[in-house]
Parts: sequence; structure tokens; C-alpha cells
Amino acid sequence: MNHTLLRPLAFATSLLALASCGKKEDEKAAGPPPATPVTLVDARTTEAVYYDEYPATVVALNNVELRSQVAGFITRIYFKDGDVVQKGQPLYEIDRRKYQAAYQQALAGLRSTQATVQNAKVNLDRYQRLAQQDAIAKQIVDNASTSYATAQAQVAEAQANVALARTDLDYSIINAPFTGRIGISQVRLGAQVSPGTTLLNTISAEDPMGVDFVIPDTDLSRFADLQRQSGGRGDSTFRLELPGGSRYNLPGKILAIDRGVDQQTATITIRVQFANPERKLKDGMSTVLHVLNRQSGRRLVIPYKAVVEQMGENFVFVAGDSSKAMQRKVQLGPRLRDQIVIMNGIKEGDKVVTEGLNRLRDGGKITTGTPAPAGAPAAGAAK
Repeated sequence: MNHTLLRPLAFATSLLALASCGKKEDEKAAGPPPATPVTLVDARTTEAVYYDEYPATVVALNNVELRSQVAGFITRIYFKDGDVVQKGQPLYEIDRRKYQAAYQQALAGLRSTQATVQNAKVNLDRYQRLAQQDAIAKQIVDNASTSYATAQAQVAEAQANVALARTDLDYSIINAPFTGRIGISQVRLGAQVSPGTTLLNTISAEDPMGVDFVIPDTDLSRFADLQRQSGGRGDSTFRLELPGGSRYNLPGKILAIDRGVDQQTATITIRVQFANPERKLKDGMSTVLHVLNRQSGRRLVIPYKAVVEQMGENFVFVAGDSSKAMQRKVQLGPRLRDQIVIMNGIKEGDKVVTEGLNRLRDGGKITTGTPAPAGAPAAGAAK
């Protein structure tokens, strides 16, 4: 063995041992880490009312596209774009001259056939009397009876022609099917329209209005229960947030649940009805619907800033015995502004650390007071 190499190695080992002993002696002299000043808040039970949010769209409960059922040229428009029109009010007129002439012609045809019937009836009655006296051939009576029946059928046909002509004449005036707001006209005076194809305008009812949103099919039973509730003026189950963040002050109630679930998205559409007396809700408006969470009630809440997130889990520090901070895993509920609902993990009355968290470690000593200024040496890291 080479003694020349062993001597330096032994000397280096001695130096390391002396350095280690010196470090332990320094740590003993320094003592344990100082207590961390923290601020404590009692976990308390209070009324926690919170809502689930759903993107929603305002829809008119009654919305109709106006189209002509007869052909012709627009000769009159009876409204201004965007007006509220009343049920039965005339909106458009299509050139009526052709339809008026057709109606008069049909009436004349009806009168002619009615005169024919009357004449056939007179002849039939006369021939029947002569037949009773055996003064006329039976064949003549049979022919008169046939002529009378034919004339009666012609009257029925003429009456149908009158009804058809009258219908076309009526269709030349397009009336409002219900009270609502009419949009911007798609045609102008003199425009030619085709039956069933040319869109003239759209009219929508405005009070009440619907609000459509979609939910996962797993929440269907919850909304089915809400649909059975009668609601009322003071009901706060549904709150509507308008564009810009303002709140709509009138309550809503479930009007309908769609007939089936969308198999591709596993969602179903719900429609909530809101009164709209001031016409603030407009068809197609994008809104946010707030639905009261059924877990609302008396819940344990703490300041949100007391929660520490680590690796996808949430923790709080609670003051334990001997002035130590004990780390507790918690399950969070909804956030209420600067507060947070705690579903489990701590109990009412626990003293939760809200300030000084960045200097705490599980089991570390704490003291109540003003937290150390930012940049001060940390006593430990949160778990």
C-alpha cells in the first residue's frame, strides 16, 4: 500500500469532520427559528347565497316572418320600421285591382248559377204537377230533375270560387298576426313579391321574453325540480345579467325544458321566461343567467386569501396548540367576493391564518402581530 497517498486523504477527512462539528455547534448556539407573526381570523358559519352562471340568449316567445301569399307589387306600407304594431293592424298592401276584379267575377258567376237553379226548380215543379195528371212523359220529368241537381252543384262550385277569390283579395292586405315589434322592412314601395318566397319583414312579441341556456344532462333533475316551483314576484332563483354587467330586476321562471338531450354534447336546452314591460330585453341579446345553487344556506366561510394551493390541492393554516401552525387540507365551495365557502377540512371557530402565509411551514411556531415586511427571511415554506 502506498502510504504517501493515504496521508493526504486522512488529513482531508479530519478537516471535514472538524467543519461538521463546527456547524452543529453554530446551530445550537443560534437556537430554533423565531415564531412567525401572523394574522388570525375565526372560521364562521353564515348565510352563504351563491349562484351558478350560464351563458344565455334572449329569444322572442313569438316570432313570425311575414311573407305574401299572393303575387304582385307593393302599393302601400302602413308602418314605420321598428314600430310596435297591434294585432290585426294592416302592414303591407299588394296591388289589389286584379284580386278585386276576380272577386267580382266570381260573385257574378255565383248569381248566374243561382238564377239557373231557380229556373230549374220552377221547371221541375211544373213537370211534376203535369206528371201527376199523367199529362207529360216521365222522361221529361227525369230530365228536369237532373237539370236541377246539376244547377245546384254548379252553385256550390261558384260559391267555392267566390271564397277563393275573396281569400286572395284578403291576402293582398297583410295584417299583424299579433301585437309586437316589427323590424326593418325588407321590401319597399313598388317591389314585386312572390307568394311564399319573398320575405317582407319579421315581427316579434316583446312581453314576456324567453332566455335560453344549456345545462349538462346530469343537472336535469335539478332543473325539473325548479320547474315545479311556482316562483313569484320576490323569487330570486333566477337572476339575469344584461350586457355591460347591469342586473335585470324582474324574476324569471322555467317555461320549458327541451324534449331531448343533444347526444353529441350531452346537454339540454332550458328556457326561462321573464316579464319585459319596459322592453329592455331584445331578441338575440347575449346575457348571463345566474341560477341559485341548491347548496346555498348556512355554510362555513373564511377569507379567500387564507387558501394556499399546492399541486392542485387546497390548504389552510390553522392555529393549533402551543402556538403552532397546523396545515389542513380543505374542500372549497363557491367563492363569495373576498370570502370562500369551505365544504370540509376545518370547523367553525378554528383560527385561520390570513397574513404571513409565505413564511409558514406545517408545525411552525406562530405569534399574532404585524407580519414581517416583504423580503424578510422566511422561517419555512408552505407544504
